[in-house]
This record gives sequence, structure tokens and C-alpha cells, in this order.
Amino acid sequence: MIQNTPSANVRIVFLSFAVAVAAAVGLAGCGGGGSADTGDTIKIGEFASLTGATASFGTASHNGAIMVIDAANGAGGVLGKKIKLITEDDQSKPGEAATAVRKLISRDRVVALIGEIASSRSLEAAPIAQQNKIPMVSPGSTNQNVTKVGDYIFRVCFIDPFQGTVMAKFTLNSLKKTRVAVLTDVRQDYSVGLSQYYKDFLTKNGGTVISEQSYSSGDQDFKAQLTSIKGANPEVVFVPGYYNEVGLIARQARELGITVPILGGDGWDSPTLTQIGGAALDNTFFSNHFSVEDQNPVIQNFVRDYRERFKKDPDGMAALGFDAAKVLLDAMTRAGSTEPAKVREALAGTVDFQGVTGKISIDPERNATKPAVVLAIKDGAFRYAETIAP
Repeated sequence: MIQNTPSANVRIVFLSFAVAVAAAVGLAGCGGGGSADTGDTIKIGEFASLTGATASFGTASHNGAIMVIDAANGAGGVLGKKIKLITEDDQSKPGEAATAVRKLISRDRVVALIGEIASSRSLEAAPIAQQNKIPMVSPGSTNQNVTKVGDYIFRVCFIDPFQGTVMAKFTLNSLKKTRVAVLTDVRQDYSVGLSQYYKDFLTKNGGTVISEQSYSSGDQDFKAQLTSIKGANPEVVFVPGYYNEVGLIARQARELGITVPILGGDGWDSPTLTQIGGAALDNTFFSNHFSVEDQNPVIQNFVRDYRERFKKDPDGMAALGFDAAKVLLDAMTRAGSTEPAKVREALAGTVDFQGVTGKISIDPERNATKPAVVLAIKDGAFRYAETIAP
């Protein structure tokens, strides 16, 4: 404890002055990232799940993004400056995405952000980006509410109302099935939203949801829900979850004698899915953003380069990370500036940008208008089934 003496008073005045200076410096660092390109480097932030339950998503998206950044730097950079990608791992944990984005904006002073795949984590981070007026581009967060946060929030993926409609159309028109059971992950905004849009289109177009069950991310035993579903005798089971649980659900469903097709969304897209589910995933289908079997030269060039660098096939999340970085750098180039407001305006004006996942146009709600593909799983491999347009 400091005694109240003349020398102590001097120390108190000095400490008060030091605190005030530190506070001023701290506040100066919290005002967005507009000065990040004052030298020869443009700082772009990225937050992704590089570890934890959905690490497959974040790793793939990051791989796609760094391919773009490295290629751009090899060609001289953007606007005559090299790009520095600063990546924060949100560990697949609630709350960590918000912490990561605060660091990237206040400490690293990035001019833009490449965001998450998981919608729940994008919804954590988006308000912070919006408040600081830093453009954020999500590669793969499909929940409809993500871009509703504000006019600085964008995505290059389709959204769940479209994805849900795609899989409902596939159920009714391609599989010719109408009696459906739905199994939803109630802890994930992605799963809840996708489930609802699927049910809405299905029931308005002649289908019937005869059983609805739920689970939570991290669950391991789904037999009670699946037993109830089996008793309803559905023709199709729709499971709009993430790959870790879906692999287990497929195995347990087959063990219980459920042989009907199991359907899902792009949250299935991971090599880990087939490692977990194995042969139980035969006769399953999911919506996705691209197929390695598509012979479009843009796609085949990407697949070749990805294989050469990472010694494996890219999944849809890698393609989306690639496209998110490409669209962002294109916007900076068209803006002729890395000023966040000007980059935001250029992003909003993106029309028919040729990406790996299709031609990308950003609509007034800052969502990407583009087709979806449906993939079938057979013998442990993802096979192209069909393309469904917006």
C-alpha cells in the first residue's frame, strides 16, 4: 500500500499520467483497421476453426485462402503492395470467434476479414466487424441472418433458404419421396435454419414430415431418436448437421435397420465424414458448392493446384475459402483502395465473378446468387448427382 507522503503523491501523479497515456493508445488501437496498408503491406484478417470439433472446415477454408494470397503476392500483390494474411484460430468454440475478431481489428488493424464457415461463429463476429466498419466476407456461413447484421457483412456461399429448397426439390422430384423424418442439431443455427427451410418447401409441395427429432452437437448416442424415426416408417431422413455427428448417425441408423436415403446439407462436406460413417453412408446425398468431378477448366485448375500443394482433393470449404479471398482481392483492385468503406462498396457491386464454386453475384442483401450441386456418397467417395439452379 502506498502511504500518503509527498513522494507517494509524485508517484500517484506519475502513475495516473501513465495510465492516461496507455488508455489513449489503447483507444487509438480500437478504431478499425484503415491504416493497415500505410507501408508496403496490406493486412487481411482471417478467423477460422483450425482446431476443435469442426477443424476440417477451418483448415480447408484456410488452405483455399492462402492459395489466393500466395498467388497474388507472387504476381506483385494488390495495388502494388504485398498482402499479409493474419489468422486467428477460434478453436471451434463459442465465444472465441468474437475474441479473435476483436484482436484482428484492434491489435492488428486489418482492413478486411475473411470469416468463418460455421454460421453460429459468424453471427458472433459480424456485429464487431459491423461496428468497426470492417468488411467481412464469410466463405460458407449459410444461415440467413449472418448478412442481416449489417452492410459490411458479405458471403460467397448460397444461403439456407435456397439450400433447404434444393434438398426438398431433390427429395420430391429426383427421389420421388414424400414421407420424411427430420433430425436437427438444436445447438447450431445452421442446422435449425436449414431444417426449417427444408420442411417449409417440402410441406408446401406435397410432402409430409412424419417425425421430428433433435440432438445437440457433441452427442454420441442417437439410438433413441432413430428408434422413434424408424417407427414412423419414413421414405427419407433429413439430417442437416455437421460431419462429426452425421457419420455416427448414419452408422447407428443402419444398425437399427433404417435403409432409406439419408439427406443433408453442406455441413456434411469433410473427409472425416466418410472416415466415421464408412459404408453406412451409401445411399446418402447432400447439397454442396462444387464437385471435383466438374470438368469446368476453372474448377479443374483449382483441383490440380490444390492437389499439388496439399496432396489431397479439395472439398467445398476449400473452394469457398479460395473464392472468398478472390472476391475480396478483386474488390480491393476495383476500388483502387484498401479503405474499408471503398472495399465495402466494391464488394457490394460484385457481378458475375467467376469463382470455383460458380459465377458469384452479390445481391442487395450481400448474399451470393449461384447454383448448388447435389452429391451422392458411394463406396466412401463423393459423386456428382445433379446441379440445381437458383
